[in-house]
Amino acid sequence: MKIAAAALWALSGCLLGQQTAAQTLATNRIGSQGGYTYEYWKDRGTGNMTLGPGGAFRVAWRDIGNLLARKGLRPGSKQQLVSYSACYQPVGNSYLGVYGWFTRPLVEYYIVDSWGSWRPPGGTAAGTVTSDGGTYTLYQTQRVNQPSIQGQATFYQYWSVRTARRVGGTITVANHVRAWQKNGWRVGDMHEVSLSVEGYQSSGTATITRMRMRSSAPTPLATRHKR
Repeated sequence: MKIAAAALWALSGCLLGQQTAAQTLATNRIGSQGGYTYEYWKDRGTGNMTLGPGGAFRVAWRDIGNLLARKGLRPGSKQQLVSYSACYQPVGNSYLGVYGWFTRPLVEYYIVDSWGSWRPPGGTAAGTVTSDGGTYTLYQTQRVNQPSIQGQATFYQYWSVRTARRVGGTITVANHVRAWQKNGWRVGDMHEVSLSVEGYQSSGTATITRMRMRSSAPTPLATRHKR
C-alpha cells in the first residue's frame, strides 16, 4: 500500500510549531540547531526532514530502504530525561524512541516507545524493566561487520521495547542503563542520546511537536530477569 507523504500530513493534523525560515533537509546531513544535534540519513526512496524550534522536527518518507531522523545530544548523559510529544503514522516497518551509542565498548542502543508493522527486534527476551509508567522488554542482539560510528565493526545492540505503544511522555534513560547493567551487559561511555525515528522498507510521517532533554537522578527501578 503506497500513500503519498503529503496525504499523510493532511490526515495527521500535526503542527511542527512556528519558526522563521524553517530548514528542510532532502539530502543526508549532520549538524546542530535549536540547542541539539540533528541527523538525517536515508539510502534510497523519497523523504525529507524539517527542523523545528528546539527539539522539534518532522520527517516524511516514501518507499525508502532505510531512513533515520533524529535530534539529541552528542555527547549525551546516562542521566538524561527525554520528554516529548509526537504524531507518528508509519506505513510498514518503523520505530520511534530514544537511540544512541556507547563507546568502550562500542554498543548501539534503542529505547523504543512505538513501532509500525513489526515490533523490534525479535529474538528471545532477557527480562523487563518498569519505567515511566510502563513496562519495557529487554533484548540483546549482535551486529557483525556492520556500519557504526567507528566504521565497519562488530558490536552488540541493547534494546528496551515498551509492551504497549505510546507517542509521548518521558523516557528516563538511567533506568534502562541500570537494567542492562543488571543483566551483566557492559555499558561504557555515553556517546549520544537522541529522539529518533527510523524506517525500513516503508513509508510514513512523524512530527515531534515537542522534545526536551534534561538531566536528573534516576527514578526507582523494578526489573525482572529471564534466566
